[in-house]
Order: sequence, then structure tokens, then C-alpha cells
Amino acid sequence: MQATTQQLVDGISEWMRCESPSNNPASIARMVEMMRAQAAAAGLRATVIETQAEGKQGLGPVLPVLHITNRAEGDTREGLLILGHSDTVHPIGMLADNPIRIEGDRLYGPGGYDMKAGIYLALTAMSAVATPGSTPLPVDLLVVPDEETGSHASRKHIEAFARHARYCLVAEPARANGGRCVTARKGTGMLRLGVKGLASHAGVAHDKGRSAIREMAHQILALEAMTDYQRGVTVSVGTIEGGTTTNTVPAFCKCVVDFRLPDLQAADELVGKMRALRPVGEGLTLDIDVEVNRPPMVKDARAEALLAKAQQSAREAGFALEEAPPTGGGSDANFTSAMGVPSLDGLGADGDGAHTVYEHILVSTLEMRARFWLHLLTHLD
Repeated sequence: MQATTQQLVDGISEWMRCESPSNNPASIARMVEMMRAQAAAAGLRATVIETQAEGKQGLGPVLPVLHITNRAEGDTREGLLILGHSDTVHPIGMLADNPIRIEGDRLYGPGGYDMKAGIYLALTAMSAVATPGSTPLPVDLLVVPDEETGSHASRKHIEAFARHARYCLVAEPARANGGRCVTARKGTGMLRLGVKGLASHAGVAHDKGRSAIREMAHQILALEAMTDYQRGVTVSVGTIEGGTTTNTVPAFCKCVVDFRLPDLQAADELVGKMRALRPVGEGLTLDIDVEVNRPPMVKDARAEALLAKAQQSAREAGFALEEAPPTGGGSDANFTSAMGVPSLDGLGADGDGAHTVYEHILVSTLEMRARFWLHLLTHLD
């Protein structure tokens, strides 16, 4: 039975009431349990997989990855992989700043547009085809807990499921002003740059010091100069920290740099330039830690063919699905696309205001989007 607009609004609203910021594992676990229980009640198999990120500082917190499927036991066929994330950027308490309410055609609330509503739509469609064999391809919905912070703990699980996927659909929000889907995303990377200098008294022995902050100023100018708008390469120094007291020549400084890349060649070139950085001043050293976190999502012929099928499903559901221009923001579709799995992103709820206090979804589009998802699941083969 097709879910009504009111049922969709009520369900999404209930999920938004469970705030689940990226830095709060307990809240994410509660959100995941709500999703798991709803899937199980619909007759779907739902399993929580514990995961942790591994980094220089050791293991991160234990986080829950949720796998929901209509596969029969022992069915190892290539399937249809759907991706979503249970974490949001909003801190606990955002419900006070953006309370759940309907104003005109807008359902407001934190984390609804990005991306609880998209997961809810996909799960609603799956619930209608919960019986194994009721879809041409077995369907696997993977909901990860750390997409907003880079999917460091989840990437291995995403890639493991992608190895057995024929297609990947990502329930990230549709692009604002038209509900367009995403077929290409830039790759994302991060540079952590540290400078070590030599401390001295700024008044008594200024000449004896080696200022890490002064050196960092040179490095920042060199990094920002690596931006190439024509190629689609951007480098942005996002945070900086250094020094101890105002009367001490600073012995340390560090910054974190975000960079975006259109393709793997640009990634290799930029990473090479960053690793080749050298101190400008004497007596200073650099600590360079650079990685491409998400490879570029590049549209190819197979993604084009998948887009055509999705557009047909949209027409059947009552709307036109248009393609957005390539976007600079990354998502978990970057991982699946880089593995050669035809991937479509931005198939979630229509709305606007991701990561803001006016985040909302468009109520009038919910039933069409639910029909769209069900048509996709029952026609992709």
C-alpha cells in the first residue's frame, strides 16, 4: 500500500525528534535502533554492525552501521545498494532553533532534508517489497554513522557492499530549486600541516627565535595559490592554531586544509605539490600529513544509462528528474563510483537548507518521491 503524505510527514518528523549529531555516538545509536525496529517490523532483515575508525590517535568510538535487506538467506547475487547516513551536523538542542513544524509546503526540522527523509523514503519503498524475490535485484540499504565527518569508520563497509552491487543509489537530498539528482562530485582531501620552530623571548632574544607562525604564513600563501578554478581545483586553509603567549616567539603552528579535485590526475598532482612543500626560513621543519579522503565521482556511460532508468521511474511517479551540474561537495557515492559501480546521488527528499537553521523538505513532493523509489526498486535489473 502506498504511504500517504501524512504518514510520511509523521514518520519523518518522528525521526527528526531523535537528534543524532556526528559527535554523539549514543544519540546515533538511538537513531539507528529506531530505523532497525521499523525495518524489522516491515519484515526486512536488519543487522547492526559495529565499527571504529583507525587513525594516528588510535581507535575511534564504536559506531553502528545499519544493514537492511530483502535478500533471502544465502542469496549472493549482485544487488542494488542504497546508501544513507544516520548522523547529522546539528548539535543536540537544534530542535529549539529549528522546531519541527509545517509552514505552507515546508516541513522544518534539523536533519530532515540531510538526510533522514531520504532514508525514510527508501525504507518505505523497501517495506513494500520486503519479501525475498519481490524485486528483480536483492536490495541492500546501508546506513552509516559518520558520513558528515568523512566516513572514516564506514568506508570499509561501504566498499565491501559495493563489491557485490550492480548499482548504487544514494538517498542524499535532492538539489534545491528543482529536486535534481547528482551524477558527478569532486573528490575531497585534507592536509594537516605543522610547523616546528624555536621559541625565544620576544623582547630579550627575538633574533634567537624561529617563528613557526611566520613560516606558516608563507606556507598558507603557497597552498592557497594551488587553487585552479579553471580545472576545478580548490584549496582552502580552514583552521589555524599556533603560539603560546604574546611575548614568546612561537615555536609551533598548525593548520588544517580542505581541498577539492575534479579527477584522479588532479588529485595526484596536488598531493605531490603538497608533499613537496619545504620551509622558507632556516631552522624550521614541516610535518605534512595529506590524504585524499573521497575520490572523485566521475560520470561515465554506465552512470548515464542508470540516470536514464531513474528518469523513467520519475516520469512514472509524476515528476521530471533533472541532472544537477557537478558539485564540489563529497558523499559516499564517491567511494562506490570510484570502484566502478554505476552510482546516482541526490535521490532523497526535495527541499533546501542543509546544515542550516532553516532546513526543510517540501511536503507536496513526498508521495511522488516515495512512488519513485518503489518504481526504482521494482524495475532496476
